[in-house]
Amino acid sequence: MAWSYSALKDFENCARRYHEVRILKRYKERETEQKLYGDELHKAAEAYAKTKQALPEKFAFMQPLIDTLLAKEGKVYPEHQMALTIEYEPCDWWDKRVWVRGKADLLIIDDAQHMAWMVDYKTGKNKDPDKDQLDLLTLLIFEHFPNIVQVNSALAFVVNEAFVKHKRFITEREDLWWRYLERVAKLEKANEAGVWNPQPSGLCKKHCAVLSCEYNGRGE
Repeated sequence: MAWSYSALKDFENCARRYHEVRILKRYKERETEQKLYGDELHKAAEAYAKTKQALPEKFAFMQPLIDTLLAKEGKVYPEHQMALTIEYEPCDWWDKRVWVRGKADLLIIDDAQHMAWMVDYKTGKNKDPDKDQLDLLTLLIFEHFPNIVQVNSALAFVVNEAFVKHKRFITEREDLWWRYLERVAKLEKANEAGVWNPQPSGLCKKHCAVLSCEYNGRGE
């Protein structure tokens, strides 16, 4: 099964919802204001990093952050897509052999220093920041850019101007992959067994799109 960080998190939060939305595609998640805002922000940041197209006024606060990153030595890769086969071989995003995908919001590769800089923009709050996504993107960078031995990354909570830094080295590669393989194995096991158990929570009735679930409460 092809997976990504967001897909794996969806599965871990609720296997039933993951199956209905991502596999069967019987339901679609609502386009919330926060998601639409995030999509617009990412597009504006990508355009600025690629061509220095002026940021819209409402996103002008991001310019100092992006300029700081662009000032670093190396080749710039805005919204850079990376994918691997199950043998950890780099492949095209839509390759039939694809096993895992990940996208770096802004990536800078400094081959001379064997170092990479990578940032992931976040529009939510910085309470309990989840660095696992940075680890997966770091692993993808190690495979796609074999000259890199160190990845300096960060979660950039752009609205409240919080910057959570992270750093990984090539010597940690094997251990980091094992952590993910253990998690992905649960997803693969559910798929093989055809068992997608729900994970009820207080968010089911208000936020879940899967109306057929017994914990949703709104019915179809």
